[in-house]
Amino acid sequence: MQSFSAEVTESARLYGETHVLWFRRDSALSAITPGQFVMAYCGEGADPLLGRALSIHRLRRTDAGDEWALLFDIVGRGTEWLGRRREGDVVRMVGPLGRGFEPRTRVQRMLLIGGGIGCAPLIWLADQLVDEGREVTLVLGGRSEAQIFPPNLLPPAVEVVVTTEDGSTGERGRVTAPFERLLPWCDQAFTCGPEPMFGALHDVARRSGLRKPVQALLEARMACGIGICYSCAVFPARGGVKLVCSDGPMFDLRDLY
Repeated sequence: MQSFSAEVTESARLYGETHVLWFRRDSALSAITPGQFVMAYCGEGADPLLGRALSIHRLRRTDAGDEWALLFDIVGRGTEWLGRRREGDVVRMVGPLGRGFEPRTRVQRMLLIGGGIGCAPLIWLADQLVDEGREVTLVLGGRSEAQIFPPNLLPPAVEVVVTTEDGSTGERGRVTAPFERLLPWCDQAFTCGPEPMFGALHDVARRSGLRKPVQALLEARMACGIGICYSCAVFPARGGVKLVCSDGPMFDLRDLY
């Protein structure tokens, strides 16, 4: 973990109210894994005081060097400030933070389920799994088409299933339906999205009777990101206290419910 200044190389509104920021890759991020995050400090001074916890979205290689990205919705002052950054601007970051996804070796069929902006870290995971020669199916869910990551920006080898609650694109409904269909097919599953979605996925997995591992990347409001403030504490069904920032953000669904 380091504090570093990240230089913006590209800023774009990608879809709906979702923006992508690309940055030059700093040596602080030389060894990172999908599911890890950074604390982005949004503002010219100390207001807002606290950083915003954002998953690392994607990596790419350009003629000018390696770059990395954040994908985020505009939901408040911090993300609104980030959305106004342009090429050459600098954002203070602390990272990389947390425990990311842990794909098993010697398994092939990987199922990814993203709810809304929860797709952000799953895109990089899909990129990596495809590069490793694995089979990848990505389920994207949202309230409407405006919340769906553009499938054409994914590697062609990724099979994409889209669900929207209003039926504006893809299947009408929620991600639980394709998850139930595809769970017997997959060797391992990964998910990120709102907390109620995790409970629903766990119920589906429990009813299925299948012992398929499902890794969930939790979203939480954080003040520090390093395990000091306890603002991101969660309380697993088996007892005890876990911190999303340091014990996670990746947890096995069976350890939470």
